[in-house]
Amino acid sequence: MSATIPLEVIPTAGACCAPLVGTAVTPETARDLARRFKALADPARVQLLSIVAAHEGGEACVCDLTEPVGLSQPTVSHHLKILVDAGLLSREKRGVWAYYSLVPGALSDLGAALDETAGAS
Repeated sequence: MSATIPLEVIPTAGACCAPLVGTAVTPETARDLARRFKALADPARVQLLSIVAAHEGGEACVCDLTEPVGLSQPTVSHHLKILVDAGLLSREKRGVWAYYSLVPGALSDLGAALDETAGAS
């Protein structure tokens, strides 16, 4: 003999979600932000960005970046390419060396995007 379990009906009070009070990002903006944040989702890349920013004049040669992160030059170059492609660093070739610098406003733009997104919810 099976027992019958009574089901409770839970009343709902109005809509389940609050309406938006701001403007949400567009799909294109979301893709761009995700690409840039994805570039920062690796500790080595965050460290490289920090090292470049801390160098005198805000730029560093790739030869100055391998030892502090403990990675080979090809691996560091790969990480730097991702940061350049994401628009966070710029690259300038001088002779056989490449020099990297922060893109002006790139990090503050990301911070502002987070502030705007947080304000929209």
